[in-house]
Amino acid sequence: MTDNTLLTVRGLSLEVVRTGHRVVKDVSFDIAAGEIFGIVGESGSGKTLATRALISLLPPAIAVTGGSIVYKGQDVMSLPVKALRNLRGAEIGVVFQEPMTSLNPSMTIGRQLEEGLILHTKLSGEERRARILDMLSRVGIRDPEAALMAYPHEFSGGMRQRIMLASVMLLKPALLIADEPTTALDAVIQRDVMELMVELTRAEGTAVLLISHDLPMVARYTRRIVVMEKGAIVEQGRTEDLLDAPQHPYTKKLLSSLPFRGEPRRIDTSKAPMVSARDIVVDYAGRKSLLKKAKPKRALHGVSIDIHEGEVVALVGGSGSGKTTLGRTIAGLVKESEGHIRFQGRERNEDWKDYRLNCQMVFQDPYSSLDPRMTIQALVEEALRLVPDLDQAAKRKRALETLEEVGLGADYAARYPHELSGGQRQRVAIARAVARRPRFLIADEPVSALDVTVRAQVLDLFSDLQKRYGFSCLFISHDLGVVEQVADRVVVMQDGRIIEEGDRDTIFDSPREAYTRRLLSAIPALDQNEKGGVTLKWRLEDEV
Repeated sequence: MTDNTLLTVRGLSLEVVRTGHRVVKDVSFDIAAGEIFGIVGESGSGKTLATRALISLLPPAIAVTGGSIVYKGQDVMSLPVKALRNLRGAEIGVVFQEPMTSLNPSMTIGRQLEEGLILHTKLSGEERRARILDMLSRVGIRDPEAALMAYPHEFSGGMRQRIMLASVMLLKPALLIADEPTTALDAVIQRDVMELMVELTRAEGTAVLLISHDLPMVARYTRRIVVMEKGAIVEQGRTEDLLDAPQHPYTKKLLSSLPFRGEPRRIDTSKAPMVSARDIVVDYAGRKSLLKKAKPKRALHGVSIDIHEGEVVALVGGSGSGKTTLGRTIAGLVKESEGHIRFQGRERNEDWKDYRLNCQMVFQDPYSSLDPRMTIQALVEEALRLVPDLDQAAKRKRALETLEEVGLGADYAARYPHELSGGQRQRVAIARAVARRPRFLIADEPVSALDVTVRAQVLDLFSDLQKRYGFSCLFISHDLGVVEQVADRVVVMQDGRIIEEGDRDTIFDSPREAYTRRLLSAIPALDQNEKGGVTLKWRLEDEV
């Protein structure tokens, strides 16, 4: 501990009150004034509970059973309620993962930002307004005056996170706890928010405790890092050393699970494409009011795309780029306003039954796409209901075989979706899709909700199945690291248009468009070393 130590945590232990199960075990670390300090771990590692204990915001079911938390020389756990209330906000600010749950949907942004200033400062109304407008401008809100009267739902996820950051930094705290602050955001917005956070905290001399499952993102901004697994710190030290030569098997596992560039494959493009979409336009009905007629909103502007036999085409872009709309349109879940789609040389609409049998889709959130009242086996069998030439016994056999192929043996057949982890549910969703042996699969953000090690397992499974069955695939993702691992060809979308496309290596190594370069600047190029570590090199760093 040094003279400029801001926060000291020693031997912190937490347990579930009812069962006595220890969820955080003997955690210790220090944070210096002005430092950006990282805690990395997967879901269930205890990182969020440990940091909530720092400001006494643990849920009632969790109790502190040991250790100490000292902030600026004060024992936080012995502070009275009033002092704790002053500590939160005025001294320690918190930015949570999902700002929509932190912002009151029934209050204007102006009123919500003003609350903290009223509680913790003696500023006049005019001074509060001036500080709020200045901070909104600093976090990149284009029209701060209008934003004061707006409600949270009127802003995008990235803008809401900027507003949350503004609400915290208004009080100029000495420590900012950022708990998964960018998890729900696409790569470009994620980087923008992080750069903004670093800029604001450095300007104010605020220390940051950055908590995330995203090791490269944390490594980009921190000098020291802690790795947690199952409630305990398994490794800590200088970020550079930990990446280069990890000591603990779990840290090595985390690093080896990061997406690396896959081997290039030769795809035969001389034949007619398996799927061909031409000049696709999609218009959505706009909102109407008493005084205005509804104006249609154009989501896709004459988009054309080909997918060849056995090819994995990645469709990438930020939120609102139109990639999911295009995928759903090709799947037949959204009706195109103009254009046409051909499958195996025939108009898709000529034989919907054949297309439905041969085109399957894997969604982002399997929990919402799996019927909670059906067993895992029944869910996979249901996908085979319309398959000709399979009787009930054959369907049952195919379902069990497919579950085995995705790593879910007979033990899982009688279980229900809620009894499985996120990664296991996604395996079920993939099993449902491949059970029909489709010629074409659409995967919409299939791994974005998964932890890094589970994501790596699901991606390996996906690649194995694709090689085994040879289906063509439209792989939709905002995560270019994942795309680099699985794709043969990359198509980049922005504002409902395709702005660039080409084979994976060309797009990643020699992107032409500024937007593509910006997307790539948000992810690292990774090289493994012989020590089980990695070298992170940020792409196009000098251009951003």
